[in-house]
Amino acid sequence: MQHLLKIMFCSAVFAGTVSCAGNEAQKNNENNDTVSVDTAKFSTTIDGKQTHLYTLKNNNGMRLDITNYGGRFVRLLVPDKNGKFVDVNLGMESVDAYVNSAEPYFGATIGRYGNRIAKGKFTLDGKEYSLFLNNGPNTLHGGKKGFQAVVWDAVQPNDSTLELSYTSPDMEEGYPGELKVKVVYSLTADNAVKMEYKAQTNKNTVVNLTNHAFFNLNGVGSGDILQHTLQLYANEYTPVDSTLIPTGKLASVSNTPFDFLKPTTIGARINDEHEQLKNGKGYDHNFVLNGTKGAYGLTHAATVTGDKSGITMDVYTQEPGIQFYSGNFMQSKNVMLGGYKDDLRTSFALETQHFPDSPNQPSFPSTVLKPGDTYHTISYYKFSVKK
Repeated sequence: MQHLLKIMFCSAVFAGTVSCAGNEAQKNNENNDTVSVDTAKFSTTIDGKQTHLYTLKNNNGMRLDITNYGGRFVRLLVPDKNGKFVDVNLGMESVDAYVNSAEPYFGATIGRYGNRIAKGKFTLDGKEYSLFLNNGPNTLHGGKKGFQAVVWDAVQPNDSTLELSYTSPDMEEGYPGELKVKVVYSLTADNAVKMEYKAQTNKNTVVNLTNHAFFNLNGVGSGDILQHTLQLYANEYTPVDSTLIPTGKLASVSNTPFDFLKPTTIGARINDEHEQLKNGKGYDHNFVLNGTKGAYGLTHAATVTGDKSGITMDVYTQEPGIQFYSGNFMQSKNVMLGGYKDDLRTSFALETQHFPDSPNQPSFPSTVLKPGDTYHTISYYKFSVKK
């Protein structure tokens, strides 16, 4: 109870000039005029389990609010080029808003299988498994009730770390094996969000975990993200059919709108007459990372900079791919924190991952997890300022 009271107190005072993160954070937060979060709206019961809002912070004043309903990022405050704290994560104001949202994945922890599986079927050890079709003819992000719709068990061992655990029963959403999952989100001293995923199974199964944060580095409510500058460290991408399932081929980005090897604005070629852009109504594709060495001993996957804020986000990962989604299906159907609508292309996603439909694509890196093995992958989303 003391732990919960501490969280609620920190959340309540953050909208003013007081901070629970120390004197430096207090000084920084004097420049903060972001919308406050009502923690009471995140306290409810779903499927007999209690939901809460948890607050992570570091000594630089950076702050991440997460609800254990779906393991969702609700708000992420980072400093811009003027030292003002900006919410760069598209979140909602309550658990009820997430439950009733027309877009179920805002900020969520995704599983068992992030991205799409063709026709909701895959064969493993000679047996065919059938999944719920929730994305046209395909299965997306785990099925009808993926990990974004469960209440995770949460433990906060310190101010900067949240540990989320969930046990997915054998055959939940059609996937074999009881899967025990642990996800640790933490804020580092150098202003990164560290995402660490672990899973174990008692039967052969497939796993592909990620986080589906929707970012606008100019700040939520600042307009579209088309003038953000993007660099993807990928020489190839996986072309898709009209239902966004990979064809199985790897295609060069050279001389295509998919070439982000040099910093390029997201909107520079998004309306080009290219078949792949038509299939995704913009960018909604997996990029094959080329192994560029980056921070933390990981692959440098992406660099994005907000044109107005100067906020830069660098993504580092152990995963072989990253899904770049340019917000093409946002339709102003949801009211976000602060009263803003999720208008077309007002946010983007960069999801570190294994490739879509890997269980049906033998040439892709395998997503099979066997008993006795541990699925373990780490990604960092590091924030800095470009003057």
